[in-house]
Formats: sequence, structure tokens, C-alpha cells
Amino acid sequence: MVRAAEEDQIVNSGLGDENASNNDCKNSSDLEMIKEKFAKLLLGEDMSGGGKGVSSALALSNAITNLAASVFGEQSRLEPMPPERQTRWRKEMDWLLSVTDHIVEFVPSKQNTNGVSMDVMVTRQRSDLRMNIPALRKLDAMLIECLDNFKGDHEFTYASKNDNEAKSMRKREEDKWWLPTPKVPPDGLSEATRKWLQFQKESVHQVLKAALAINAQILMEMEVPESYTETLPKNGRASLGDHIYKSITVDHFEPDQFLSSMDLTTDHKIVDLKNRIEASVVIWKRKMSAKDGRSGWGSGVSLEKREQFEDRAETILLILKQRYPGIPQSTLEISKIEHNRDVGHAILESYSRILESLAHKVLSRIEDVQHADVLTQNPSSQSLKRNSLKDSFNIEESGK
Repeated sequence: MVRAAEEDQIVNSGLGDENASNNDCKNSSDLEMIKEKFAKLLLGEDMSGGGKGVSSALALSNAITNLAASVFGEQSRLEPMPPERQTRWRKEMDWLLSVTDHIVEFVPSKQNTNGVSMDVMVTRQRSDLRMNIPALRKLDAMLIECLDNFKGDHEFTYASKNDNEAKSMRKREEDKWWLPTPKVPPDGLSEATRKWLQFQKESVHQVLKAALAINAQILMEMEVPESYTETLPKNGRASLGDHIYKSITVDHFEPDQFLSSMDLTTDHKIVDLKNRIEASVVIWKRKMSAKDGRSGWGSGVSLEKREQFEDRAETILLILKQRYPGIPQSTLEISKIEHNRDVGHAILESYSRILESLAHKVLSRIEDVQHADVLTQNPSSQSLKRNSLKDSFNIEESGK
């Protein structure tokens, strides 16, 4: 009995040593990764050490963007993230977000010393970070949870490359030929699955709206680089072109009517319109703030009219961002991100942007399944719109 107990003790001792060794290796590996990541951030991605790297803000923005690309990829299917990728995502994002714990501001605070109350200045996390970082973490968790919900059998699968039946089906987005084709039962999804799928879609839609709002707010707070303004034409009309200019400056302006008159059939055309309108807004703001002495408007245009036209242009930009969340960034947005020096803004912008992108991809994958379900009920039906998110926003706007 004593000998058996001694043998068990030796075995358990060996296992304990092995577990401790594994933990030490894991901790050592994590430490090396942390050293490598923060070395790249401090060097501004210039590994030669020659001081030609990018700013700390842009280095952090790039690090978050690259991490998301390697973890999420194209997100071509509705399926849970593998546990090891989830672990990596949460761990490395925690490292990158830890920087925000040390971005602080001074605030007044009451302090009682020996019965005497006095105001002193103390530090706390900057208010925009204190408000938005927890919100973004929550949106992040909601997206991961949504993907986890697609674990197991939900009445739909994805066709293999050699599936002839799948090849004959019309895809919702024909240009994305590399995405797998969803397959549903011959008689379509059950009513319960349709309702469950719609609930998932609505949940992700709320995440998308919140991420869009945060990203738009941060980009608006970033300064417009001088290198961008130097490339602009002399006035807003030259930027917009006569047709768009006249459409925005009419007496009775309707954003939906304006957009319906524009050619928005491709991402390139949407981004081109966005670039033109953003450039005109920057020009008009500079004119009104007297930063630029050149006259961009006729003398008959009042200050109130200028503000009205600027407001109309910003309304169009907001609608474009909501209806087409998957389009590439505009020239102004890219310029702001590249020249931004505020580390807090860089982290908030990149984090909200990648959550916005992931939410849009998940929504698109859900719509792919819904489209396959529609085709089983009515094979002769027309394909869904290029971006059916537009309908969702239209419904909400009319409801308001």
C-alpha cells in the first residue's frame, strides 16, 4: 500500500512538473510575442531602426487592422471561430488596447484632508476612451457570440466545389465567385429556422449601426490634413460638378430623390460620389471659418444658405455610409488615418472599423442563406438587391 502510494505520488509529481513546464513555455511564448509586437510599435514598423517609421498612432491602427485580417479573414461561412483563433484575438487585442489605460486627462476631484475639503486635480482615462472602449468590447463579444450560435445543424449547409446543383443556382452576389454557396432543404427552411435566422440578422444589424456611429464620430473629430486640402479645387462647385452641385442647391431638397438620380451601381461610383461631396464640405467649411481667403461662392449666397448646403451634403454622406457599409474608404478618410497623431483616436477608429467590417460580412452571409431559401420557394424570383441593407435603413428612416 505504501509503495503504491509512493508510485502515485511520483506520477502526480511528474504530471505537475510537466504542467508547470507547459505553462512556463506558454508564458515565455506570450512574452516573446509581446516583445515583438511592442518593438514594432515603438519602431513605427521600421525594423531598420533608422527612424523612418510611421507614427505610433498609425502603427497601432495598422496592428489592429492586420490582426483582424489574420483572425477573421474573409468570413466566408456562418460558423463559430475556432477556439485557438478566439483565444488569440482576445489576448492580442487586450495587449493593444492596454495602451488606452494610460491615456488620461486631468479632472477636478474633492479631497478631504484633516477635515478641510479642497479641490485637487486627478487623472482618469480620457472620456472618449472611457465611453467607447467598453462599448466596442461589448459589440465585439456580441459578434463572436452570434458566430458561436451557428454551431451544429441549422438546416443549411455549404455546397462543395464539385456540386453541380449548387453551380446552377444564382448567387446573391455574382461577383464574389469564391464564396461557398449555401444549400437549404428542397422545400426550404422551416419557419422556426427562418425566424431564428432573422433574429440573428437583426442582432448583427444593431452591432453594425453602433460600430458605424462610433467610427463616423471618431473620423469627424480627426483633423483634416493640410496635404489633403492642398489637392482640392478652388471651390465646391468644381469638386461636385455642375449636375451634383445643382441637385444639392435646389430649393426643395430630398436626399432619397437625390441619391436615386445618381449612378451607384458599383463601389467605385459610390466612393467617387463620396469623395466629391467630402471635398466640397471641407472647402465650404474652410470658406465659412475664413481659413481660406479665396471666394468659392457667388456674392449672392448668404451664410445661412452655405450652412444649409453643407448640412445637405453631410446628410448624403451619412446615408451613403449607412446604406453601403462595405465600400472602400474615401480619400479623406484614408488621409485622416494616415496623418492622425492621436493614439486614442487611432485605436477607436481601427477597432470600430474592423467590427463594422466583420458585422457587414456576417450580415452578408446570413442574407446569402436567406436568398437560397427564397430561391427554393420561387426559383424564378429575381436576385436580391446588391446590398439589401439599404432596405433596412429605408424602413427605419420612414419609421422615424
